[in-house]
Amino acid sequence: MSQSSKRHYTTVVTELSPLQKPWAALGILSALILLYFIVNTANWTQGILFIIGILLGNALLYARFGFTSAFRRLVSVGNVQGLQAHMVMLAVASILFAVILSTGFSFTGSAPEGNVSPVGISILFGAFLFGIGMQLGNGCASGTLYSLGGGSSSMILTLISFIAGSVIGAYHFTFWMGLPSLPPIAFNQIPGFGYLGALVFQLALFGLIYWITVQIAKRKNPPMMKPLPTTVGWKKVLRGSWPLFTAAIVLAVLNAVTLAVKGSPWGITSAFALWGSKALMATGVDVSSWGYFAGSKGDALTKSVLTDATSVMNFGIILGAFISAAFQGTFKPGKIKPGIAGASIIGGLLMGYGARLAFGCNIGAYFSGIASFSLHGWVWGIMAMAGTFLALFIRPLFGLKNPKSNDSVC
Repeated sequence: MSQSSKRHYTTVVTELSPLQKPWAALGILSALILLYFIVNTANWTQGILFIIGILLGNALLYARFGFTSAFRRLVSVGNVQGLQAHMVMLAVASILFAVILSTGFSFTGSAPEGNVSPVGISILFGAFLFGIGMQLGNGCASGTLYSLGGGSSSMILTLISFIAGSVIGAYHFTFWMGLPSLPPIAFNQIPGFGYLGALVFQLALFGLIYWITVQIAKRKNPPMMKPLPTTVGWKKVLRGSWPLFTAAIVLAVLNAVTLAVKGSPWGITSAFALWGSKALMATGVDVSSWGYFAGSKGDALTKSVLTDATSVMNFGIILGAFISAAFQGTFKPGKIKPGIAGASIIGGLLMGYGARLAFGCNIGAYFSGIASFSLHGWVWGIMAMAGTFLALFIRPLFGLKNPKSNDSVC
């Protein structure tokens, strides 16, 4: 194999850090205890979603699968590896979603529904804010959770601010919903399309985007991602790093399983709004009067968070990433630098607020929205990319480095 072809690999076989047995044992024990309480508080459906969350955390951590970094690498130096992995993930998810949604397949009997939301001023502004925020916070919604579980200390600040921003966005939700907007648009609802036509259309778009990324790579010859350390054989599953495309396929399959179990696709940030709002309720604030909590969303305010599907999946992601980091021997929290602390707080606030306006984050709107054949998912991706472009000029103010053309990118 030539040296140039090796550069495109996202993993490299090398010596790994020792297994952190105490941390691994703590993570597994915590997962078992929490699973017990989830099943006894809610039911086994919630328990299965918690397990799916753990598997999602595993996949995200083992591949360091990024949405934030993929956008940043593309905009800054033209590295397309992350976006190519997104296209593979979205293609596989779209195929599986088309089968599930068109047949009504479900593991629990509840009819599955995709994430299809309106396209208006709120999503344009919200996704743009989110794009800026994820570059300052050094992580998107999924990135915040798995990086926190993996030992990134700054993500504590990002998550707390993310929750605060989500609550503020929920408070302002009614105002933003009153601004001009198109109705929800799904490609499968276009006359003559159906799910088959929508799938063919999206697969063609994914193929076109992938082809464009190949041309960008040929023209710019960007630096490749720094390969992650891995090993060989079965140990790679638990000890080593996973190739980016492997994780993309695993994430797509797990999102489809989530759709068939929960009745709706994978999402993250609605739980943040719920957690923060329940905290406000404990101080006497009547959040139930907010328009955001009208209808079924308001029911969750009076119940345990263990009955909320998104919450238990988020807990699973954090624990799954923690267990994976322990197996890799990489769980090593460090000090938070002042500049990074400021960026994390501001980034978290922008992401939380933006996610509420944009009907979700990089998972609920971008990943699950596009897989559901919703126009709003594509719009979200475009506006978040625009926010990323602006954020590249803001990051240095906080001491954050952008990728350079002569360096390998992380």
